[in-house]
Amino acid sequence: MDLVIAGGTVVTSEGVFQADIGLREGRIAAVGQGLSGRRRMEARGRLITPGGVDVHVHLQYHVGGLDTADDFASGSRAAVLGGTTTFLDFVETRPGQTMLEALQRRRQQAEGRSVADFGFHMTIQPADLANLDQVAGVVEAGCPTFKHYMAYGFCLDDGQLLTSFRALAAAGGMALVHAENWDVIRRLVAESLEAGLVHPRMHPRCRPAAFEGQAAGRVMDLAELTGTPVYLFHVTCAEVVERLAAARSGGLAAWGETCPQYLCLDDEVFERLGPLPICSPPIREKAQQQSLQRALVRGDLQVVSTDHCPFSAAEKSQAPDFSRVPGGIPALESRMMLVRNLPGMTLPRWVDVCCTTPARVMGLTRKGRIQPGCDADLVLWDPHARRTLGPENLHENVDWSPFDGIPVCGVPETVLRRGEVVVDEGRLVAGEGGGLFQERWLGGSEGQES
Repeated sequence: MDLVIAGGTVVTSEGVFQADIGLREGRIAAVGQGLSGRRRMEARGRLITPGGVDVHVHLQYHVGGLDTADDFASGSRAAVLGGTTTFLDFVETRPGQTMLEALQRRRQQAEGRSVADFGFHMTIQPADLANLDQVAGVVEAGCPTFKHYMAYGFCLDDGQLLTSFRALAAAGGMALVHAENWDVIRRLVAESLEAGLVHPRMHPRCRPAAFEGQAAGRVMDLAELTGTPVYLFHVTCAEVVERLAAARSGGLAAWGETCPQYLCLDDEVFERLGPLPICSPPIREKAQQQSLQRALVRGDLQVVSTDHCPFSAAEKSQAPDFSRVPGGIPALESRMMLVRNLPGMTLPRWVDVCCTTPARVMGLTRKGRIQPGCDADLVLWDPHARRTLGPENLHENVDWSPFDGIPVCGVPETVLRRGEVVVDEGRLVAGEGGGLFQERWLGGSEGQES
């Protein structure tokens, strides 16, 4: 073997045990005792997990006249420094552009720049409904997941969702959904502004949890009607968890993610940070935060991703009212540290929601596990190191963090990407690029870098 990582405590979604890990040609070759190889890395006293998999980020993304603060280079650096070695971003078609052309363009933007391995979800907007015959080709190109918005000016109504879901079911794709009730949101925002209520605290009040739950229920009904696997992005409330759990108990292929901002913060943050933590769906009250923590631990939510979409403090503070603040927060580097420290979180469950299940659900067949044949994406953690999160020790390209002042125990020390050390003693040692595009296949087929 090329390298043996010896004497560490291996953490998988199934358990915690002492073992050596042998690597060969960028993959895990063996997990056992007394392994030998050409090189040896001592890991005694360290936890070893799979590299983190964040399946919901927005890098080098143009929205509302602004570009996100992190491009593929800076965002991927922050990712690996936080223990995340693979991420999935998004593709949107431009007028006159095919889906495959749009995918190729985004791939070219990331290649040679991203330190982490990467892939993409295709986005279905109203203009794309005329081109659903292209969906099968996108699935064949290794991009089998398609995002749908139920909010904003490019949202889809239920009939349009039905049309898209049918096309995905026929092509073997999966529907990813931002579930909110845009009609209700628009009316409540208009009424708030007419009354002169412009403070950021109004943001969650204009996006009620009951209607996020209602929108999620409509998604579940459409998925059942069409036989389409469905994944709910950024779940913020018990109302959605209840509908998701009911659908799954009835046999529907459905999954839900939540994010660190909903697990670690509550709506007090709008009084403390003003417009900075505005994201959609919104950060909600303390009771909702606690209900999400319990749902994640017991398995009613399956994934923690970030919806990482950063803007500078100045960009977020210049809007005249809450409705015009660019939505999104930085979380890519903090995610795994924050989730490990949640109440009731066990080490195997931590790995499951941050690594194993996101990789499995999204068709990253060689990611998220410590097993022979998987990519040697590994993180060595100092389980006793303590850090108070803040912009001074995080590496996203912004001057603030919603998690500023939150203490964590356990920090990533060494990170390997396909067997290559990219972070050593907490410092980035890899140059720009090196991350590979990941073709993905739902249902367990073998994916590959290309």
